[in-house]
Amino acid sequence: MTTAETTSSAAERPEAQAPLDLRTLFTAGVHFGHPSKRWNPKMDRYIFTKRGGAHIIDLAKTLTALEQARAFVHKVAARGGTCLMVGTKKQAQTAIQEEAERVGAMYINQRWLGGMLTNFQTIQARIERLIYLEEAMAKGEVQAQTKREALSIENEVKRLNKFFGGIKEMTRLPDILFIVDIDKEDIAVAEATRLGIPVVAIVDTNSDPTKVQYPIPGNDDAVRSVRLLTAQIADAVLEGRELARRNAEERMAADAELEAQEAAARSQAQAAAAARLSSERAEAAQAEQAESKAETETVEEAAASAIEPETAAPEAAAAAAATESGSPADETPSASTEAPATPVTDEAESASAETPPADVTTAEDAAEEAIKPAADEPDSAGTPTSTDSPPEEEGEDKNESGSEAKDS
Repeated sequence: MTTAETTSSAAERPEAQAPLDLRTLFTAGVHFGHPSKRWNPKMDRYIFTKRGGAHIIDLAKTLTALEQARAFVHKVAARGGTCLMVGTKKQAQTAIQEEAERVGAMYINQRWLGGMLTNFQTIQARIERLIYLEEAMAKGEVQAQTKREALSIENEVKRLNKFFGGIKEMTRLPDILFIVDIDKEDIAVAEATRLGIPVVAIVDTNSDPTKVQYPIPGNDDAVRSVRLLTAQIADAVLEGRELARRNAEERMAADAELEAQEAAARSQAQAAAAARLSSERAEAAQAEQAESKAETETVEEAAASAIEPETAAPEAAAAAAATESGSPADETPSASTEAPATPVTDEAESASAETPPADVTTAEDAAEEAIKPAADEPDSAGTPTSTDSPPEEEGEDKNESGSEAKDS
């Protein structure tokens, strides 16, 4: 681009950013159409009048169509869609490149190669080749080769940049095509129509507006007109991307807030689980203490019960002996009460003295203990049973019981 073109584009830039109204469109020359002998009858509804052998476009309809196109582009860009700007005619090359680079959109301003959309895999391979060569040149690998090879690689990079420089970042098919002069870019329109990609285009009085989804009637031969309309579409792309960025930030903030809430909920759940675990441990410790205490008491009771039989062994033995001799002892008093007392002879005393068995002595003691309460208690008539008997008779009874025990 020459210095004069750069100066002229810089001078036209403020006018391109002017508010969009009929006066702005009129000043940019958007209303000028082609000569009437070259018109397309399908553009009749967009033509205001004919003057000087050329048609005049209705700027009110142009403004309405431009607003609709801007709204559609804004909506698609807000969803994260991409826009490919196409303008290979001389009047549109500079405007397309500058506006696309300003908003970060993809563009083609040199030549539309057949199959750029329908044969995108092959185009993608050439784009990858361009990126590889540029990286090799940046790393200095090209200088390590011969001069002829390095020159060949440089020429290849220039040629690839000429055709694919504006779509190096295009990894998938675009969502919108913005085209200047659909008659010149008829291949691009055909490919987009075949793939179902909507087209926003500037259509002049010699074009067919039915080929595109969003036609913008206007002058596609004047540089100022092309720049103005292209800038409006680029602004819509920029606004849509800004809206998409804000939406993404809001989603990220919402996700961060949700994650914070989930983290707080997790921390609360962990704290509750820790508290529950500590309480369970405390209860387990209390239960263990109670169990150990119960075991201690059981051991103490067992020790006490082991000591009690040792102390109560004599008493138990005496009780057992008394129990064993209880029935003869019970019968002996009754027999003594019924039978008359007989005197004890010297021979019986000497015989009992010579052989005193241990069991007889025990039986005698038991009989004596059984007789004493019977002698002390009154009978049913109120008189003692054996209190009147002399001691000798008691001794005789003892001897007789002892002899009976011995015989048994």
